[in-house]
Amino acid sequence: MGMNTRVTELLGIEVPIVQGAMARIANASLAGAVSEAGGLGIIACGGAPLAWIEEQVGMARSITSKPIGANVMLMDPNAGAVAELLAELRVDVITTGAGSPANYMQLWKDAGIKVVPVVASSALAARMERLGADAVVAEGTEAGGHIGELATMALIPAVCDAVSIPVIAAGGIANGRGIAAAFALGAEGVQIGTRFLTVDECTIADAYKDKVIKAKDSDTIVTGRGSGHPVRCLKNAFSRKARKLEDDLAANGDELEAMYVGSLVRAIDGDVDNGTMMAGQSAALVYERKAAAQVVAELMAEAQALGALDLSALAAANARRERARGASSAQ
Repeated sequence: MGMNTRVTELLGIEVPIVQGAMARIANASLAGAVSEAGGLGIIACGGAPLAWIEEQVGMARSITSKPIGANVMLMDPNAGAVAELLAELRVDVITTGAGSPANYMQLWKDAGIKVVPVVASSALAARMERLGADAVVAEGTEAGGHIGELATMALIPAVCDAVSIPVIAAGGIANGRGIAAAFALGAEGVQIGTRFLTVDECTIADAYKDKVIKAKDSDTIVTGRGSGHPVRCLKNAFSRKARKLEDDLAANGDELEAMYVGSLVRAIDGDVDNGTMMAGQSAALVYERKAAAQVVAELMAEAQALGALDLSALAAANARRERARGASSAQ
């Protein structure tokens, strides 16, 4: 179910869904599947060896002939080399986080690459527009992984009012209702991460996927606020211990640092007690495993159906859903 927006036209995609660049999770398998389904798949390059990045871009291009993106974490000590490699590989789109892409903007533009920074405030969005960004991803604090403080509901309209380039909404979006809401707030596309954790093409361990599926709306926690690097993840023994130790960073800093080394990889490999299971609050809206193409199609079908309703019809549909829920619980 295709849809034309400035985002789809800019990125050369069929539906306005961008897959989130989840560190050490978003590889060629996932990115290629999302792109082939009509969205934009993103390969997460943060902390990755150059050879791995080149391999993954090649693998993604063997899965699909459609646009492929990559994400550059600008705080990465190797960011400059990654930036140059992606320019050589001529990926279609680069998203950025944790810093300013100013040093690489011209390099990427000369290579014909669209540049879409991830921002957490309207001021940063306006700055990225002045630098020449083609669009921005405005990510609310509901998202998984490294987060800002502003919630999606307030952030998206503020960013949309601050810039003229297209805005892609992120944070807490995992179904068609979230997509429709993002468009009502002013966005012209969405970035979705947590919903894709459980798709068949995501290569994390089954134990991690099961934890996402079983998560309730109160099952995420933010660690790292005291150190200035907040991360949203699922609650487990690891994250609870980390939060406790953060109460006294001066005394526990070394222990915390040692704990975090390799914690994401442990979770990806299946150690869901002693690893960091990055996931957003929208994990509570993820109920099943499916192929990426099924997820993309269902997201768009639900969003389009809701978008066709006026407010009165939408309210009536909501009331029917509540009555149906009440009847089901009474049986």
